[in-house]
Amino acid sequence: RQEGVNAIYKAIKDIEILKNFKFEKQSSLLGDISITTTQIEAGVQHNVVPDSCRFVVDVRPTDAYTNEEVVEILQKAIESDAIPRSTRVHASAIAESHPLVQVALKLGRSTFVSPTTSDMALMPFTSMKMGVGQSSRSHSADEFVLESELEEGISLYNKYIVLLSADLHGRQ
Repeated sequence: RQEGVNAIYKAIKDIEILKNFKFEKQSSLLGDISITTTQIEAGVQHNVVPDSCRFVVDVRPTDAYTNEEVVEILQKAIESDAIPRSTRVHASAIAESHPLVQVALKLGRSTFVSPTTSDMALMPFTSMKMGVGQSSRSHSADEFVLESELEEGISLYNKYIVLLSADLHGRQ
């Protein structure tokens, strides 16, 4: 009968806005803020116009804005209510000149900005992520690390600790 307001259609408009949204400021180190719709839920029956639609958007802020600013900006851009799960995890980065990074570079490791987050973002001190395997396998349904990568990691971490210790003691 084409009666009522279809909440899915309203959500689609907002999802499209978010899909194409570009923030004015960009982080020189972390790049653009990432926005990805990851879940959608609506309707109670096949022949009933849904009066509500709930969708989840994964937003990866950078240091260009506070988390609260990101929520405020996005809320102004869409009709739906933007309700953050949390604003406590902040983007984090470490300077390439930091001793932790310098030692990793000496060992032939390459640096890159991770589009993922970790508990590192909650640490009240400078830190970095370094691990084995391929970052592209992280957070996937079939996430795995090869045994050879684990063996390489053990050797790498041993060398890293020795070199970092020598490097730090040489500076004192």
